[in-house]
Parts: sequence; structure tokens; C-alpha cells
Amino acid sequence: MMAKKSGLPEFLAFHRPYLGSEEIEEVVDTLRSGWLTLGPKTARFEEKFAAQVGARFAVATSSCTAALHLSLDGLGVGPGDEVITTPYTFPSTIASILYCGAKPVLADTLPEFPNIDPDAVAAAVTSRTKVILPVHFSGAPCEMDSLEQIASRCGAAIVEDAAHALPACYKGRAVGSIGRASCFSLYAGKNITAGEGGVLTTDDGDLAAQARIKRLHGISRDAWKRYTAEGSWYYEVQDLGFKYNMTDINAAIGLHQLDRVKAFHERRLQLVKLYNDKLRTVEGLTLPRPPGDVESSWHLYVIRIDPDQAGVSRDSLIEMLKADNIGSSVHFIPAHHHPYFQERLGWSGDLCPNASRLYRGAISLPLYPAMSDGDVEAVCASLERIVEESRA
Repeated sequence: MMAKKSGLPEFLAFHRPYLGSEEIEEVVDTLRSGWLTLGPKTARFEEKFAAQVGARFAVATSSCTAALHLSLDGLGVGPGDEVITTPYTFPSTIASILYCGAKPVLADTLPEFPNIDPDAVAAAVTSRTKVILPVHFSGAPCEMDSLEQIASRCGAAIVEDAAHALPACYKGRAVGSIGRASCFSLYAGKNITAGEGGVLTTDDGDLAAQARIKRLHGISRDAWKRYTAEGSWYYEVQDLGFKYNMTDINAAIGLHQLDRVKAFHERRLQLVKLYNDKLRTVEGLTLPRPPGDVESSWHLYVIRIDPDQAGVSRDSLIEMLKADNIGSSVHFIPAHHHPYFQERLGWSGDLCPNASRLYRGAISLPLYPAMSDGDVEAVCASLERIVEESRA
């Protein structure tokens, strides 16, 4: 195959998970065990995940969306309540609020970074505010001190959408041990994966216990053991629940992915430094700079392009990179730009101007541990060439 101008003979995917022999062998062991669904490996994974983030409890779920829904439901969020969150997120954040029958209230982002602005949160608080739901965009923690102060004043709980944020720290505190609950994603494109899945972490024993029951139809906590020698056929429906459990097949992958967290993160930091070094002089590009005293997980590397300076629009640049064998993406289309939310909630495209402006110039470049230095150099060379030719 003839190489493109980037020098890449094959398409550089936007993301590719790393799965080693340990994950494969653990999955095979699970298949041979005959126990495929929620079971002992899920329990092991939960203990290991809780230790990773410094939380007392971890509840494994089928997705981060499920973890968010269980968190809000467990805190009693319902009709008449308001949950303040950011527009700069995946639709699942908003959907989890609507699942509870509550009203999502948007607070705009910071002017120069897509995390929620605490001043905007404070301005959005009403007597109906039940939860503040920040999203740690790209794995860079939000300004949690300010958000905790606001939550304390208005009597709200904080539930963190930490889908991007493993491992991340805010002023030395691991994300996953800060809010009343934190919700992580184990989707294929995340920093570690279980194929699919999510995790709710909390120090609240009652919340964890309720989540364990409601993730599996609301039946008694140890009902999954009923087909084992130590279990019983008898179970009780204790609450109206959901089908949100993780499976042992997913947990088998996740167990070994957790062993790789540190190595994966160190590699991401190396790649980020290389991107920063190579792109800092390219005209019209703004590089990501997480604000505050934080340690980002660097789930995403999102640049912003100024079409007037760079001579090329965001959408055209994405297509030019694709033609050069380089995958990229956009994170995220803000919630108030989606037709369904506009129609249902009365939102308009000019509701959160900071979020809209950041979105219009955003491009997510490939960033994952399996990338080589040469891959990053090829991406940067392609960007530099495209901008130079567009400005000519």
C-alpha cells in the first residue's frame, strides 16, 4: 500500500485498546468456568477498583450511564428536582438525569477549557437543586473545592461523571474518592477497558448497598449466588430495579487492565509531551492546558483550531487528516445543540456560549498507549503541513 503524505502506510485509528495475553487467558478461564455473568470475578474486580481510587466501595455496572443512573436514583433524585451539569458532555450524562424524571440545568464551561465553571454553577442553584454533576472532561478534574463549597451551601450532593478520569487527581485526591459518588466508564475507547462496563465508587455504604440491589432487578444482594453451593434458590424483590450488572467476562478483562493503569498513564504522558513539543509553534492551534492543581488522566488530547489563523476550518481539517491516513474525532457536541434536548427541554444553541465556542474549534487527536512516537510525529507533521499549505 502506498504511504500517504503523513508517511503512514496504514490508517492510524483514533483509538485502539491494548489487550495482552493476561486478559485473553482470564477470559478463556471465565468461559471454561461456566460462570459468565455477574459473579466472583466481578466481586474481585470491584475490590481492586475501589483500592485503585481510594474509595470504600465500588459497584460494577454495565456502563457508566448505568452507574450515573444508579447514583442519582440512590440519592433520591426524582420529579421536581434539578441537577446542575455541564453542556460539554456525552448525551448519557443528560439522559441519566431524565431517567430519574428530574430536570437537567446547564451551567456553562470555563472560557478556555471545557470543564464546568463554578461561577455558572453558583448562579444556577435554586431551591430545587438536588445534585451537582460535574464532568471531568478529557480526564482533567473540575474545580472541586469550589463545587463542594457550593454544594454544601445549598444542601446538594456531588456526583462526578468520571468517565474519562482514571487515573486522575485533584490536589492530591484521587478522582473516585471525592464526590458522594463517582462514575467511571470501561468502554472500549477509555483509558482502561472491560469491553463494556462502568463503575460506581462511593464511601457511602447505604448508597453502595442500594446500587448493588438495584443493578440486578432489585432482588436480594447475594441473589447471584443462588446457583452456587453456598447460595439458595430463594430470593426477594426488595425494590424496583434495573438490569445494570457487569458480567464476569467483562470483569476478566478489567482485572488485568487495572494492573496496567500506571504503565498506560505513563505512556500517555510521554505522548502528550511529544504532541506539545511538536505542535507548540503551529499557527492557529491552541493546545490543551488543564486548569488548576490537577493531574489529568489525559484520556483525550483535544486541540482547538482558529480557522482565521490556520486558514482551514475544523471540519475540513478532519477530512484532510483522514485523507492522510489519520483518524480524529470531536468531543463533544454540546448537549444544548442536540435536537431532542432542544425540543424536550426548551434549550437553544446560544444557551451556553463558552461551550459552543470551544466545540466549534475542537479536534481530538489520536492518543493511546499502543501508539509509537513515530505515530505522533506523523500526526504533527501532517497538521503542520496542512496548516502551512492552507495559509499559503
